[in-house]
Amino acid sequence: MSLRHLRPAQQPQTLSRMALAMLSLATGLSITVASLPGVPGGAALAQSQSGGVDRPALSVEAARAAANRILAAVKSRDPNLRYSQFSEELKAVSSPSMVAETMRTQPQLLSWKLLSVQRGLRSTTVEVSLNTSAGKREVFLVLNGAGQISGYHIDLADQAPSLVAIKFVTALSTGHFISARGFLSLELQGEIDVASLQARWQQLQRQTGDFVRINKAVEAGSSADQHLVLVYTEFNRLSDSLFVILNANNDIIGIDFPSDPIVPKQVR
Repeated sequence: MSLRHLRPAQQPQTLSRMALAMLSLATGLSITVASLPGVPGGAALAQSQSGGVDRPALSVEAARAAANRILAAVKSRDPNLRYSQFSEELKAVSSPSMVAETMRTQPQLLSWKLLSVQRGLRSTTVEVSLNTSAGKREVFLVLNGAGQISGYHIDLADQAPSLVAIKFVTALSTGHFISARGFLSLELQGEIDVASLQARWQQLQRQTGDFVRINKAVEAGSSADQHLVLVYTEFNRLSDSLFVILNANNDIIGIDFPSDPIVPKQVR
């Protein structure tokens, strides 16, 4: 089975006019996929993401061995072992206790099957079929030249776009930036690292105040290729809408955090 080629983002010209007008107001904290015609997600990552280790990509055999070690650690639910397999970039925004907290919310991994392996310049992407206590799921593991995990992406094509957007914002709001980045397409992960995603969320909260809750998520526009979801989010100073753009596979290919959030009105 070959590695699925994730399509590069296109301009959402077929979204509703109102949705596009709203989206045009959300500038300054925008994250979108660069145009990468003909370049699959794994190759884009290989050219831009080495996980802080300047080494050539793993061989197919070494990548399969590293993926098996990582998945064995996930199955063991050992947070210290799991954390030790992170790249330096991921370690900088995580800790064993955060890994343990994340593991408590995830289904138990029962078994797995390695599918395809795609080598880039400095990273290797391994496609895996997981059998978990919640059912089957496909995941793409991105490994650096040291055999450490520097990124991943879970296939959520069978879920509603609004639910994926809610899960993404929930991960951001709880400080689980590695998990949040896993909702991004592999192409978009090649454009933004975990530290940058964390910085942009923190920059938003400097304007809005601390996160309080997600009120609802609404699919404001859609086409055959893309969905625009507005996540109505309450902060302690004000409430605002976060824009999340997903492709047909429910991979997040664009994010807009408003640079000029709605100013809270005075009580009359």
